Amino acid sequence: MELNNPEQCYRQNVYATYCVLEALRTSKASTIVFASTSTIYGRAKTLPTPEEYAPLEPISLYGASKLAGEAMVSAYCHSFDRQGIVLRFANILGPRSTHGVVNDFVRRLIQNPRELQILGDGNQTKSYLYVDDAVDAILSSVKTAQSPIEVFNVGSTDQISVKQIAATIIETMELKEVRFNLSGGQSDGSGWLGDVKNMLLDISKLKARGWTPAHDSRESIRLTVQSRIQGQTRAHKLSTLEVQ
Repeated sequence: MELNNPEQCYRQNVYATYCVLEALRTSKASTIVFASTSTIYGRAKTLPTPEEYAPLEPISLYGASKLAGEAMVSAYCHSFDRQGIVLRFANILGPRSTHGVVNDFVRRLIQNPRELQILGDGNQTKSYLYVDDAVDAILSSVKTAQSPIEVFNVGSTDQISVKQIAATIIETMELKEVRFNLSGGQSDGSGWLGDVKNMLLDISKLKARGWTPAHDSRESIRLTVQSRIQGQTRAHKLSTLEVQ
């Protein structure tokens, strides 16, 4: 999804959420779990950012559409006696990741293992969470939710910069002498319009309910890259066998 494509953000987030909520309203289901995002906070001045942070001022249409979805979930649950669990995710990584900076860097390094283009100044710092930890967080939130509307931040306890992400990927791919090409980006050093340059979520609320991530940002990135490499190796072996 493009972060600032109005029609796409509306159809895939706002309208799609409305359709799901209508299905909830007319069904016998009692609870909905809504996948929101850290981007609803915008350029938060408090880091780590707690769930109670205000004002919520998203800087991308994607973040705005997710915030609209949160409001709709709240309204539906209060109006029709349902329970809503809103999970504000950091960047989620895993074997099936198809977008984001890690996927982009791996793809670029496969194409050119000597040079890596990095949008912005490379000092953007964010939080990354492995998919297994995200699934555990979802299950924990459902088991421990108490109020009609519960909002939880879901992320790792640390941050990692884009340059550090690149270095971790290069190390995991066992590449040498890769030159960083810092180009493009925005005047403030962010990568693109709507990119939040510095993000770290306060996850103490869900941790108090018994959930703790098993992996930090660097480990999540390394595991994701390893799975991507292993998947390509298996695909290459299968194609070789087909040729034979």
